[in-house]
Amino acid sequence: MKKLIGVLAGMGPRSTSTFLELVLDQCQIQYNAKYDIDYPPIMIYSLPTPFYLDRPINHEEMKKTIITGLKHLESTGVSCIAMPCNSAHIYFNELEKSLNVPLLNIVDETIKKVGSNRKTTIFATESTFDSNLYQKGILNSNNQFIFKSDWQKRINIIIQMIKEKKEMTEINTYWDELVKDAIKAEVNDIIIACTDLSVLKNRFKDQVDFIDSSKALAESLVKEYLK
Repeated sequence: MKKLIGVLAGMGPRSTSTFLELVLDQCQIQYNAKYDIDYPPIMIYSLPTPFYLDRPINHEEMKKTIITGLKHLESTGVSCIAMPCNSAHIYFNELEKSLNVPLLNIVDETIKKVGSNRKTTIFATESTFDSNLYQKGILNSNNQFIFKSDWQKRINIIIQMIKEKKEMTEINTYWDELVKDAIKAEVNDIIIACTDLSVLKNRFKDQVDFIDSSKALAESLVKEYLK
């Protein structure tokens, strides 16, 4: 019997289908999945959470909601769980302890993709940024962290536009200006540390590299499935 892998998604709701596509892509890349039968059974729980861009997080309420979701997913018989939400990893140690199956860590898997002696930044929600999870990983892997004070406000606007399903041409205008500003700051790598931002493209591949946390987690999930 094939392993059943679990995905605690819905954080935010529009990022779920994007992550699933990345997982299916990795099945093709890692073991040449071709026919429907070749792909893994996946149990997806799209979990609405009390997250708002315009107000502080109630951490106890958020943590309780996520743990309840993880336990529900575990009860279905999954062999491991991926949680494609960077902000949720603020509570990772407590979440991991609440489970009897492996919980993959999106931050750890993403930092593995960063080289050394690079100038690196992160585009994330304010809660992820304030947690310093990625900043610590960047500095500990012998890289320089770069971030301009006005970037976060612009990132928040873009994330909210995606959640509200604004016109992509309008979103891309804001996004391209932000990326160009990072290039001017001599950034080498931009870590996409918000799953909502995974839908956006890098039109400046010859000038800056994107490291997508969702893609890194999807790759790790398929590797875990193949063990």
